[in-house]
Order: sequence, then structure tokens, then C-alpha cells
Amino acid sequence: MATLLHRLGLASVRHRLLVTIAWLAALVAVGVGAGTLSGATANSFSIPGQESTTALSLMKERFGEASAGATVQVVFEAPAGQKITDPANAAKVAEIVAGLGRLPGVAAASNPLDPKAPTVSRDQGAAYSSVTYPVQPSEVTDEQREAVTAAVTQARTSGLTVEARGEALSNPADIGGASEILGVVVALIVLALTYGSLIAAGMNLLTAIAGVGIGAAGIVTLTGFTELQSTTPILAVMLGLAVGIDYALFIVTRFRHELRRGLSVEAAAAMSVGTAGAAVVTAGLTVVIALAGLSVVGIPFLSEMGVAAAATIVIAVLVAITLVPAILGFIGRRALPREQRSLPPVAAAPAVAPYPVPAAAAPAAGTPAAGTPAVSSADEPPVGRGFIRGWARLVSEQRWLSLIGAVALLAVIAIPFFSMKTTLAQRAAEGTTQARAQAIIDTRFGPGISSPLIVLIDGPDAVRYAPQVQKHLTEVLPEGTLVLPPRPDQAGTAALVTVIPTTGPEDERTLDVVHDIRDSINPADGTRVYVTGSTAVSIDVSQKLNDALPVYLGLVVGLAFVLLVLVFRSLLVPVVGVLGFLLTIGAAFGATVAVFQWGWAADAVNAGSTGPILSLAPIIIVGILFGLAMDYQVFLVSRMHEAHAHGAAPRAAIVTGFRQAAPVVIAAATIMFAVFAAFVPEGNDTIKPIAFALAVGIAFDAFIVRMIAVPAALALLGGAAWWLPSWLRRLPELDVEGAALERRPPSVDDNVTPSDQVPAGV
Repeated sequence: MATLLHRLGLASVRHRLLVTIAWLAALVAVGVGAGTLSGATANSFSIPGQESTTALSLMKERFGEASAGATVQVVFEAPAGQKITDPANAAKVAEIVAGLGRLPGVAAASNPLDPKAPTVSRDQGAAYSSVTYPVQPSEVTDEQREAVTAAVTQARTSGLTVEARGEALSNPADIGGASEILGVVVALIVLALTYGSLIAAGMNLLTAIAGVGIGAAGIVTLTGFTELQSTTPILAVMLGLAVGIDYALFIVTRFRHELRRGLSVEAAAAMSVGTAGAAVVTAGLTVVIALAGLSVVGIPFLSEMGVAAAATIVIAVLVAITLVPAILGFIGRRALPREQRSLPPVAAAPAVAPYPVPAAAAPAAGTPAAGTPAVSSADEPPVGRGFIRGWARLVSEQRWLSLIGAVALLAVIAIPFFSMKTTLAQRAAEGTTQARAQAIIDTRFGPGISSPLIVLIDGPDAVRYAPQVQKHLTEVLPEGTLVLPPRPDQAGTAALVTVIPTTGPEDERTLDVVHDIRDSINPADGTRVYVTGSTAVSIDVSQKLNDALPVYLGLVVGLAFVLLVLVFRSLLVPVVGVLGFLLTIGAAFGATVAVFQWGWAADAVNAGSTGPILSLAPIIIVGILFGLAMDYQVFLVSRMHEAHAHGAAPRAAIVTGFRQAAPVVIAAATIMFAVFAAFVPEGNDTIKPIAFALAVGIAFDAFIVRMIAVPAALALLGGAAWWLPSWLRRLPELDVEGAALERRPPSVDDNVTPSDQVPAGV
């Protein structure tokens, strides 16, 4: 792989103008496609084959599209001391409802004071109108949504309290925003401090933005041909931007290292792709497999999200191994800090031979003897060398204390994970009209109004059988549960019975009601009974996702173990890496539950609302964090493995590898944390907990697991850490450090030529 990537990098830098134009053309093409071919996205979740989803489809057939379409509840509350049924207030309600019925796209707006079907609170202090659309929530346009909001605002001038809630008011996630820009600015600052060169930092950032732009625009273009979730583009942007910056960082860092060693610009670019690029491809493949692996759980909307995000990662990898070396060919030695551009090269050949050089290949002048663990100043991190070395020595010397302390800290943070609850029902952010409407509903009507269950009776005898179902449910369901009379369809082949529980959609007792209905009804011959509605759909999807999570976690953990065995030719190093990943996952979930479910420090991150975690969040977080955690494991431990292969003692190899890789991993983790964290304060409610979990997960994994726990564990294991049974030594070897390239005799083209030198001050 290293040799193939070296050739690709050399071709890219030699044909840099053509490569750059090709990528720019691709960016323009998908940009035009996104602007002209994009379609609507979905912001509701369902799983084909589930009872609740099947019932929704039947409802559309029997009762029309509006029966399962988007809805808005407009809530009216009378002034203190008055009733909503007072003649003056009733007239105002009737006038407002008539106006709601005339809004663009509205199919009907119910009159809450209609004697045939009143929706008035028992104390007659409030009422609500159901505004329905004949389309799914994702198909309600921005103009229609704004029209409802404006009508509600205007209605408040009547003297009544008027608020609105409902899935039709949910706005799909936005891809851009001030907070996301802040994350990019932080990334630029970290890159500038890491490189000591604004040119290199800007190049790194621009190539990442180009890659994520192509990925996101391609996904937006696809929405014109297939329905995608509204969160899919923003998830791809968030992940693609983070890994795009990191992957370019690894390659540019290696390019600068090769320049200081004395290679020409073209040779340095090719070598950086063949060495660091091999690690990037391996790391990117890990993330892609983890995301594409979401397909195994059998949930279509999760599969499409995973595949779309994986495609963005593929683009980020391709940009890193083709566009980045092409741009490096343009900027040349200006990628180095100004004071280093005119310095003579440190050496004319590799300073470190990761593996013994074959006898046939005589070492060049200035090259250490084969297998000698020589290290030159070119291998030293330019900044923070003393602190990094001191940290590695401290962790390896105080290995028991370091390991126990790191594990204990993450274990404590993970405690809230064991009380995690999930749901598809999203609470509105405090201070919004949705939250105020919900508060009125809960106070005046009870929380059950927000979680109605719809029992669909379908079959030739449905109308005759429906009253029996109503009577049965009235008898078996908990006291206080309201079971409304059946509503038949026009053909007489179906009927709907609405059940209003006493508890809200997130309450465990509502889940029990759903199970009670499904378990207690024995339908007549030829008749089918289904339980559906948004609450039932949420319960079914959440249950499916919760059941799939352990299976998926086992899959990715198994994949991690196999991959690390191939990379490090060891059994115990993969065990350490996998256990570290489990610590990361537990702590990330624990912190997320504490903030978004328990409400700890919720205001500090602008959580908006607290309650059960979105059902799809855990499995997405596991997939993404798995890939990113393995990135850092590969980049960090591979340097330790390299030093050990030179013949260094186990603890010395840990210090050497840590000193070489840790500065870049710290910079990469800081950038990734900033990008993910930027999506939390002002992000979409679906994205906020995911972004938060990824941000803290990256921090825990990079700075506690990989910087403390893993080096301490390897120091405890000593030489046994690199042991591999003889029967496993036939496994293929993944050359993620480009050892084959380091073994090759240096070419005359590798040396610096006069044209590569940049005068001081340029």
C-alpha cells in the first residue's frame, strides 16, 4: 500500500495543476447540482415493517393522506378569571380558527368549541385546534411554516394566550452558522500554532473545506432523487470537516519533516503520502467501515445516514492523498516556518530506518546502520519537545498510578450512562412557542394529550368490531385513560379508536399502555388491530435501536480487535486499544446523559431542553467515536511499535513513540474537539447531543485514554505487549508507517535541488 500511495503522491505533485483543476471542477459541479437538483429532506423517523409504521400506511389508504399528515396544535388560553367558552372568547377562537383554515397548505383546522368534538380543558380555561396538512412534516414548506407562526403571533393581539406546537413546526437542520464558523476559526488558530506558518495552516484548512464541500453538496444533490433525513447533510459536514482537517494535518506534518531531512519538494510530498498517507487511508477505512456498518442493524434511515457520512470520509481521504500533495507542490518550502526555509537540510537520507535494511541495499552516507534506532533532530517535534518527553516518562514510570487514575476518572464520568433513556419525542427548547404550548397542554389537559395512541381496526368487519375494542380498552387500561368512540372510514372497512393515556410520551407507563393494548386484544377472524401514532412509532423505533446497539457495539469492537492485530502484530495491544475505546464510549455517554437528560450544566452548553436522549444518537456516536478512537490509536501506538522494532527497550519505545506522535495527535484532537463543540450551542436539537458526545468523547479518548491509560498499560505489559503467537504470524501485515519506502535506497531525486530552496524572507 505504501508503494502505491507513494506513486499516487508523486503523480499528484508532478501534475499538481491538473489535479487542482479537477477537484475545483468537481466542487463546482456538485455545487451546481445542489443548487438546482436538491429536494426536500425528512425530519421524522420510522422503520418499515414495524406495526406502527404499517398502520400509518394503512391509515393513508383508508382515511386519506391527511390522516397521517403533519399537524400543528394551536393552543388557546383564556385570561385569568375567564373561560375560553365565554361568548366573547369563543367568538375570538372561532375567528382565529377560520383564519388558520385558510393558511397556505392547510387541509383543515378543527374548531375546539364544536359540540360534536370539543377539545376544551375540564376547567374550560383552555382549548386547542388541530391544524392538519395533507403531507408529511418534511414536505411542509418554510413559507407554510412561517404563515402559521405569523398567524399565531397575530392571534395574540386578541387578548388570548395563543401558542403552537407540533411536528410541522420543526425546521430541518441548517448547515451553516456563526458557531460552526467559530469552530473553523479555532481550527485555523491551532493549525497556525502547530505549523508556525499561516500558509501551511490556510492550505490545510482550505483543502479540508473543499473536501467537505464536495461531500455535503453531493448529499444535498441526492435529496432530489431520494428522501434523506434532514440531519444527514449536517452530520456529514461535522464529521467530514473534522477528519478532513486532521488527515491533511498528518500529511503536511510529515511533508515538513521530509523537507527538514533534505528531500526535494516533490520527493517530500510523495514520501508524506506513502508514509503518513498510508496511516490516513487505514484510519479513514476504519471510520468508513464503522459508519457503513450501521447498515447491518436493518434500519433504512440509519443506513442512509451512515453511508452518506462514510462517503464524505472517503472524499476527505482522497483529498488528503491527492489534492494536499498537489497544493504542497505549489507552496513548496513555504510550508516551513520562515526561519527554517533557508536552513540546510539535516540529512540527505532517512534519519530512522523503521526496520532492518536488507543487506543488498547499502546505507547511504549519513544513514545509521541497519536496525540502529538513530534519531536526528529532524524527528523531534519542533514545539513542546521537553514537556512531551517528560509526560511520557512520568506516565511510564508511574504506570500503576496513571492507569488506575485514568480508568477511575472515566468510570466515574460513565456512571450516568446506566440510567440513560431514549426516545424519538423531542422536547422543545425553553422559551419557544412550542415549549409554552406544551406547558399549557400539560397543565390544563394533562400530559397524555401529547401522547395519543391510535388503534386502527382494519378488515371487512372493522366497523362492527370497533365498539367492542373501545369497550375492552376502557376496562383493561389504567384508570383515567380516555378511550374515544370509534371513527369509521367511508368504505366501512376500517375504524380508528383514539386512546389518551394519563402520562406523557416519555413516561415508562405510556410504554406499558402500548404493550397492554397489543397484548390484550384478540382480533376477530379477518380483522387486524394495530397501535400507531407518533408515540407508538417513537416506542417502536427506540426499541429497535436499543436492541441493535449491543449487536453493533460487538461488531465494531470485534473489528477494532482484528484491525489492531493486523496493524501492530500483537494480541495485547489490541486488547488495550479496545478496552480504552469502551472507556471512551462509557464516559462520552455518561457526560451526555448528565447534561442532556439530567440537566447538569445544560445552560452552559445551551442544551435547549432536557429529557431522554434521541434514540438514534447512541448508535451513531458509537460508530463515529470508534473510527476516530482507532485513528489516534494507530497514529500514536504505531510510532511506539516502530521504535520497538528498531530494538529499543519497551519503556524507551513508549517514550520515543510518544514524543514523536503526541504533538500532532494533540493538535488533531484539539481541532476535532473544536469542530464538534461548535455544533452544540446553536445546533439543531437532533445534532446537539451527538455533537456534544463526540466532542467530549474525543477529549476523553485523546487526552486520557491515549495519552495516559494506553502508555501506562503498555509500560506495565513491557515486552509482552508486542507478543504474537506463531500461528498468527502468517496474517497479512499492514504497513501503516511506510516501512517499505524507508527501506528503499534513496533516489537522486530525493535530495534538495537549488530550485527547492526559498531565500530567507520569502
